Amino acid sequence: MDSALIELRQATVVRGGAPILDGVTLSIAPGEHTVVLGPNGSGKSTLIKLLTCQIYPLPRREGPPPVRIFGRDRWNIAELRSRMGIISADLQHRFVVGSSLGRVTGLDAVISGFLSSEVVFRHHEVTAAMMESARASLERVGGSGLAEKRMNEMSTGEVRRVLVARALVHDPPLLILDEPTTGLDLVARDVFLSDVRRLARSGTTLVVVTHHVEEIVPEIRKVVLLSAGRIVAHGAPEEVLTADSLTAAYGSPVQLRSVGPRYEMSLAD
Repeated sequence: MDSALIELRQATVVRGGAPILDGVTLSIAPGEHTVVLGPNGSGKSTLIKLLTCQIYPLPRREGPPPVRIFGRDRWNIAELRSRMGIISADLQHRFVVGSSLGRVTGLDAVISGFLSSEVVFRHHEVTAAMMESARASLERVGGSGLAEKRMNEMSTGEVRRVLVARALVHDPPLLILDEPTTGLDLVARDVFLSDVRRLARSGTTLVVVTHHVEEIVPEIRKVVLLSAGRIVAHGAPEEVLTADSLTAAYGSPVQLRSVGPRYEMSLAD
């Protein structure tokens, strides 16, 4: 359906002759905050690369295309990036210890979202409108005080907040959070998830990819459970998040409990 932000129809990705995503069908509508949940090796990272056009599915000779993003199956990557914000541990690594070597300030990191780069080089033309939008984006996530701070001098939580601002600088309709709390301590994780809740209420559709049920905030009303490259269950949290379904997906007996509006999962005794 053309109104979907994301639509997969029997999408399959093969590596080394074996499917790592196997016939995945999924649709996410505007405002349908979704979590993709599953153990390591379930295909979550491959799914993200598929949605961001870093890899492509097996083509089919007839029928609808296996992947459509914002109603289209072909994209200029730079154009897609302006409509889809992405936050990942890999992106954080590149900003802190990668090609930029952590030298960029928080403001420059956000501005780089306009430039499809990680560094604002001298040849880049940074307009007053870009600067204003970057500062507004930092303010939106409570990061105004990080504008002049270098990325390698920030805490993990501060870097994550700057990257959220960078992802939002285009005001994209879709924001993908890939393992968003990796490296955060307990307090920083709670603060970040509060930020996620505010984003969910602001009109940006969220797709959160994780293996932690604790990261499923109340605003997320759709859960997609992946295991071995296949969707084994999908639907509302109360339908999908059961001890039986999670035990099947994770391959070990687990127990699940509700803590207020959130969930906690642990190995069964």
